[in-house]
Amino acid sequence: MTDIDEVPVLESGPVSKHAQLRSILEELVETSLAPHAAIPPERKLMTRYGVSRSTVREAIRQLVEEGVLYRVQGKGTFVAGERVQSDLHLASFTEDMRRRGLVPATIVRSSRLIEAPLAVRAALGLKAGSLVLEIERLRLADGVPMALERGYYPADLLPDLDAKDLTRSLYATFATEYGLRIDNAEQAVWAEGADALLAATLGIAANAPVMVFRRTSSAGSAYLEHVTSWYRGDRYQIHMTLNLQHQP
Repeated sequence: MTDIDEVPVLESGPVSKHAQLRSILEELVETSLAPHAAIPPERKLMTRYGVSRSTVREAIRQLVEEGVLYRVQGKGTFVAGERVQSDLHLASFTEDMRRRGLVPATIVRSSRLIEAPLAVRAALGLKAGSLVLEIERLRLADGVPMALERGYYPADLLPDLDAKDLTRSLYATFATEYGLRIDNAEQAVWAEGADALLAATLGIAANAPVMVFRRTSSAGSAYLEHVTSWYRGDRYQIHMTLNLQHQP
């Protein structure tokens, strides 16, 4: 097993110092550190290997970009676990994570009653002036930030929703509190780079890739939800089964 305190100071040579340090960190991840364990702090790496901060940061940056490590703002750098895989079925985040043996958690960042923006009115089939509850939530799996979501919910169909427990599955709340069970959804998916605010919220580097899901869900003919979710690209992946459809 590799012990960081047994490795000699790095020397200049044909292999750059950041490449040498990267190899050391990769071996440390493979042999000594569990998923989501913290790697040694930058200052300890600088002192132990006799390298500059820029050398340490370059080695870590490469491993973060490759999904070997991930950063949490203000806490440090950690070993990445396996990506959570989604089969694009209709389920809440809570149900999805539990199905994969992960512990889901939710932090409600904000909830407010507002007049529905034009795009939300169009998605939910609302008239001008209609009110919706805007809810922003940070979703975690095993304590690690997974996604940020911002959803809109019609106030006339879901009165006093803001008084309910917004940390639990909203789909479960719709079914048990309002008698409305989500049974259909339209969803679009694309990729983009995280801006500084989103990156800080998810604990990733600015411009790191995120997967964006925009979903409009309904219960029968009643549209209940228009939500956009930004998932970490280093923690989430999609699985699809494709079949050849023969034309008649």
